Amino acid sequence: MPRRRPPLPPRDGLDPARVRMPDDGPWATLRDHLVDRLPVPSARVDAMLAEGRIVGDDGPLGPDAPFVPRSVVWFHRDLPDEAPVPFDVEVVHRDEEIVVVDKPHFLATIPRGRHVRETALVRLRHALDLPFLSPAHRLDRVTAGLVLFVAEPARRGTYQNLFRDRRVAKVYEAVAPHDPALDLPRVVQSRIVKERGVVTAQEVPGEPNAETLVELIEHRDELARYRLTPHTGRTHQLRVHMASLGVPLLGDPFYPEVRDVPLDDFRAPLQLLARELAFPDPRTGTERRFTSRRTLQAWDDPDGWRAGP
Repeated sequence: MPRRRPPLPPRDGLDPARVRMPDDGPWATLRDHLVDRLPVPSARVDAMLAEGRIVGDDGPLGPDAPFVPRSVVWFHRDLPDEAPVPFDVEVVHRDEEIVVVDKPHFLATIPRGRHVRETALVRLRHALDLPFLSPAHRLDRVTAGLVLFVAEPARRGTYQNLFRDRRVAKVYEAVAPHDPALDLPRVVQSRIVKERGVVTAQEVPGEPNAETLVELIEHRDELARYRLTPHTGRTHQLRVHMASLGVPLLGDPFYPEVRDVPLDDFRAPLQLLARELAFPDPRTGTERRFTSRRTLQAWDDPDGWRAGP
């Protein structure tokens, strides 16, 4: 059953946070539970309740509101300070149901952690006046290229199911070192796991759950441009597979080793681009295909990529 629309409208392009109360607990009031649960000072919870910023199904809840098991409340979070991302989201296609965009490097797809306003979703909701726009899938913050958003909330599941059922064809391009001894094309298969709280994914023994076709497009000097076609969608799959082949992607802050890159350092973007996106139209069954107009700077302008903006 679809989740009901919250009683608070989006603010600044952001949906309100939703908190469901547990089935039972020792709390006499809603305030007591939220103080224990939310990662904010108790004084901030008190202020939000006093200001009527925490809302239930019947309206704002006050400081003395009782704890009600299994009830749901909504509120708008306090937003963190963010480094502006100085690159634009380009709309490739828009109709009544979907929006396809060409996302730049360094811009997260959706609000998460320290990235809230500076995300593709929030920017697009503002720019297109689509307060309920939602993504059908995501790209990593450091990956550029095509992302599919759904304009009509009732259709979101239809498009998400295309990805779930592997009916979406995705093709990526990447720049990485050239290894003449690497036999390509080849299909890379492995088992990839990503543990909660760990920034990197790992290849582990076991039945493969990740598969990527790796092809060499061209090479010059010590660099090469690759075409990567994932047949599965594990976290960081392309980055892990290229690193496992001994040709990690240029600009990768995680593989083969984790590097600390400040959030406002835009000098050397990860050289990975979601180039093509194709899927059958859910209504007509006809093929829809979109192509990114972006390029990978380390290939087209290697000196500029190293120097940064």
